[in-house]
Amino acid sequence: MDIKLKSRLASGLAAVALQFLIAGTASAHHPEISAVAVCDESNELVIEYTATAWTPSNINNIINKRTNPDIAILANSVEVDSGAFVNPTFQFSGSFAAPPGTSAVVTARADGTWGDGFAGGQSSSVTVTYPTEPCTGPSLGRFTGGGKQLRLSDGLKVTRGLTIHCDLLLSNNLEINWPTGNKFHMLEHLETVECSDDPAIHQQPPPAPVDTIIGKGSGRYNGVGGYTVEFTLVDAGEPGGNDQMGIKIFETANPSNVILDVPTQLLVGGNIQAHFDQPHK
Repeated sequence: MDIKLKSRLASGLAAVALQFLIAGTASAHHPEISAVAVCDESNELVIEYTATAWTPSNINNIINKRTNPDIAILANSVEVDSGAFVNPTFQFSGSFAAPPGTSAVVTARADGTWGDGFAGGQSSSVTVTYPTEPCTGPSLGRFTGGGKQLRLSDGLKVTRGLTIHCDLLLSNNLEINWPTGNKFHMLEHLETVECSDDPAIHQQPPPAPVDTIIGKGSGRYNGVGGYTVEFTLVDAGEPGGNDQMGIKIFETANPSNVILDVPTQLLVGGNIQAHFDQPHK
């Protein structure tokens, strides 16, 4: 074979070998990312992630190829966290507040130089879809009952029936009636609700984790929508003579138009009962 031809062939083979070497080295340098959206202990939606250095197929210098001191974590192209791939796990985990929307693109990007001197810049991304159910805390309890009050200022008789939960899910009911023929029916959704347990109040029986609920909802007054109710319920034990309730009903668009206002005061009949909660919608 001609010497020049041999030289050109050798040069070509060397170039191909170099290209394979470069390609193989590049393929051994990139991060991987996994992520999921969950509700944390504060009932906030967060994204939990784990970033991992990809395991190269070439075991030579495997540790150096996987180390990188600067890995950026991005959510929708905005850096939210960072970490490093170090021996022995070559991975790290973390969490951050989920950006607004219904999903987010989470990326791991190698900003630092790899341990064997190869330049960074590689990245990997995953799309995280948010859960459709909102983050709500575990329900603490519920209140049931009825009974009547005589408003202290003028003796107006007010009666009601109710089932109200200590959360913002559905299946709530509050009906209020007073002379002459007036009635208010709260819709199932609450706008706000807060339950608490006052150690000075002995609400048993039955046992319950709460004794007081304060809430706000909307509903219909005499069959017409556009009204708001604010209420306070207190279960102070059996048979109900120490139970209390306060009610205020007003036009939502015109809060000064108060339809009914009964300050928190004792019942004169009936009972308000706190319970541990049960499954509901």
